[in-house]
Amino acid sequence: MAYSKDSKGEYKKYHKSTRMKKERALRNKNRRELTRNGKVRKGDGKHIDHKDGNPKNNSKKNLRVVSARKNRKKQ
Repeated sequence: MAYSKDSKGEYKKYHKSTRMKKERALRNKNRRELTRNGKVRKGDGKHIDHKDGNPKNNSKKNLRVVSARKNRKKQ
């Protein structure tokens, strides 16, 4: 029996969830804050990293700017 997976539909459903919307809003808020402070710019290839690895800990002391490469390597 063939199993059909609707990955496009699952992707849309996942990213529409309330939890994902809140997490995305927090990521955007952090990015905007560091943009205002002059630490990052649009298209600069930098990511906002959480020093302790906890994405819910968004205190200023826990956030830092790293290259996209370094951030991916960390994961």
